[in-house]
Amino acid sequence: MTFDELGICTPIVNVLKKQGYKTPTKIQQETIPSALQGRDILGLAQTGSGKTAAFAIPTLQQLAHKKVKTHRIQSLILTPTRELALQIYESFQIYGKQLPLKSAVIFGGVNQNKQVKQLQAGVDILIATPGRLLDLMNQRFVDISQIEIFILDEADRMLDMGFIRDIHKIIKYIPKDIQTLLFSATMPKEIEGIVDTLLHEPKKVVVTPVSSTVDSIEQYVYYVDRNHKIDLLKEFMNQHKHEQVLIFTRTKRGSDKLMRDLAKRDISAKAIHGNKSQNARQIALTLFKNHEIDALIATDIASRGIDIQNLKYVINYDLPEQAESYVHRIGRTGRAGKSGLAISYCSYQEIPLLKDIEKLIKKRIQVLENIEYPMIDKTEKKKKEPQKKNVVKERREDIIKKQKRKKHKRVDPKNYRNKDKKQEKPKRNVKNKTKKQK
Repeated sequence: MTFDELGICTPIVNVLKKQGYKTPTKIQQETIPSALQGRDILGLAQTGSGKTAAFAIPTLQQLAHKKVKTHRIQSLILTPTRELALQIYESFQIYGKQLPLKSAVIFGGVNQNKQVKQLQAGVDILIATPGRLLDLMNQRFVDISQIEIFILDEADRMLDMGFIRDIHKIIKYIPKDIQTLLFSATMPKEIEGIVDTLLHEPKKVVVTPVSSTVDSIEQYVYYVDRNHKIDLLKEFMNQHKHEQVLIFTRTKRGSDKLMRDLAKRDISAKAIHGNKSQNARQIALTLFKNHEIDALIATDIASRGIDIQNLKYVINYDLPEQAESYVHRIGRTGRAGKSGLAISYCSYQEIPLLKDIEKLIKKRIQVLENIEYPMIDKTEKKKKEPQKKNVVKERREDIIKKQKRKKHKRVDPKNYRNKDKKQEKPKRNVKNKTKKQK
């Protein structure tokens, strides 16, 4: 199937050809025709599936055909982070190059004056992050009461970053009976509630998670005790100085702790996750891209949309709970045919996760020898624990016995005095005897 067969207009098709697009991805094939008909879309897809083009192309085409003379906000695209907002804005600029439409992007962490000027000049398509959008709406610089197409991107990540309340506030200002496209990698209950509120008989598009890894990426795993992962990482960082290393952790707290642990070992790193502000994430990403820090530590959701050119190394400090996340993690390296290296640290507790990953990618990951920091088997710990408990129990019994003995030795003060008197009498007799003898 080609882009022409999807019903895309000539100006956009020409741009796609110039950009090197040949065949549409699965999500583009299933989304674009339905979106062009004005249907609501529920897209379950990961980053990298081509979903930006899937919603940008039909939005541009529909608005271009309406030929509205005055530039007012006709479409709102809501996205969780500054990085994603900028990427989506660039996509709209590229795909709509030959169309008479104006796009703008607004996000927090920067002065709003430049963004306000853009809005006042007139905008057809607005890409925004929730916080900055609400700020400018409250200041009456943004009016979304007349939009015709609403796109909510990375909905589950919005939830993870604590934007769910902001989304509900924004939804109140959006007109009813408009076209809505919602995209999410997962479908938590809170997002299901938004789907029920916003979408009307949507076309559901499910893209099967990627299960294959790129051949140019070398994959290895170390079996290591979880308390010694930091030591193994330090060795790797010292061996690869002045190289960019992207490190994945399972939790926000874990990424912050790892950043502090690396700092204690003179390794500079920054962490990005849902609790960090957009400005803090952007600063960390810029420092990493400019080689001003040694490592960037990220959680799975916070790493979506990050595109780092020529990244050589990815470290899975913690194995992901979802096997699909492993594929997306290591996919940050080995891009455009270049080689990459992905190393995973697997503790005893993570062995089931490793098995799930190998089952998904249908190959065994090569194990690297680790003599210094071997993995401790949980069963070994169990054998030692009873011995420790017995020792403690014996000591406790000894202490109790000693206390009981002391209690028995205690004498009543009255008896103690009588005892002294009894002992004194024989002494007096002895003295008398000695006198008589003399």
